[in-house]
Amino acid sequence: MSKKVLILAGSPRQGGNSDLLCDAFAKGAKEAGHEVEKIYVQKQKISPCLACYGCRGTGVCVQKDDMADILDKMVGADVIVLATPVYFYSMDGQMKTLIDRTLPRYTQIRDKEFYFIATAAAGAGAMRRTMDALEGFTDCLPGAVVRDKIYGSGVYEKGEVTRNKVMDQAYRDGKEA
Repeated sequence: MSKKVLILAGSPRQGGNSDLLCDAFAKGAKEAGHEVEKIYVQKQKISPCLACYGCRGTGVCVQKDDMADILDKMVGADVIVLATPVYFYSMDGQMKTLIDRTLPRYTQIRDKEFYFIATAAAGAGAMRRTMDALEGFTDCLPGAVVRDKIYGSGVYEKGEVTRNKVMDQAYRDGKEA
């Protein structure tokens, strides 16, 4: 059965290591017959949450930027991939801002399968906080299931991940999504 796969690529460095893992996941998912859309979060206009709660009761943020369209896509997806480089033991600011801005409709992002992709120069142990933070988001979503966490550890220079077996894992996860 074909699924809608939404990949939210959080890295500000297009063609970087987490982005390449997104591409491997997408390739596997497309080969499995799924519909895949990849959004470069960095290229979107997403302002930080104002915590004004203007969305309470309406489900619509008072800010007019690209987030409303992204939320529609998140609600409509079957599978969501959250990908981020690790900066100071956490996700990058673009991904965190996107997550915060799901507030108006986060309860509608329900019954989704999630995959997390994180990359860092450090080992997997240094990436656990990032994965925990991503999982903290999915813990707030009704029926969310985290299918896998892809640790692109030990990569720093752009493209280094292509020499790492984690590329195969990302591809397989996409194929099995």
